[in-house]
Amino acid sequence: MLTDLIISRVRVKILQLFYLSPGKIIHVREIVRRINEEINAVRRELAHLEKVGIMSKERRANRLFYALRHDYPLYFDLLELIVKTAGLGGNIIKNKAKLGKIKFAMVSGKYARNIPRTGNNVDLLLIGRVVLPEISQIVRQEEVKQEREINYTVMSEEEFEFRKRRRDPFVLEILKGARIMVIGDEEELVH
Repeated sequence: MLTDLIISRVRVKILQLFYLSPGKIIHVREIVRRINEEINAVRRELAHLEKVGIMSKERRANRLFYALRHDYPLYFDLLELIVKTAGLGGNIIKNKAKLGKIKFAMVSGKYARNIPRTGNNVDLLLIGRVVLPEISQIVRQEEVKQEREINYTVMSEEEFEFRKRRRDPFVLEILKGARIMVIGDEEELVH
């Protein structure tokens, strides 16, 4: 997955930690504890990520804190890659065979960016013949890990197409929002 593109295991773990909890500022020792790697390796990777502009550091008292830089040109591209290869998206891809026949799986942009949900926003939409007990188990595990509720919806292809043709407000709201396609083609989903 992401380790196919990025050789450094420690760098992948750091990027996953930060991108799966965007907006967080994390102390170096906390990073070491959460990714379970040696402090020198973590410091080396953090220095590299800061040098290339992916992360920024801030000194508070005698401690160094790091955060993602949202102005990094590839910020959203990395977010999309990490959402697809780790966390909720990664678990859906990893367990795709057990989940039934999924035509589309998408994670909302708000969920990926850790923006609080408003109204009936959906964090995860699955379209196809989905094995509900399997997906609910994956969602529950991710809710525990992320320490937040995940609002998900499952529809058959027929129901989705019918509601899309009828211009159902719920479906239109999903289609007009930002999303990360985990399974399927975004162009086919929208049209």
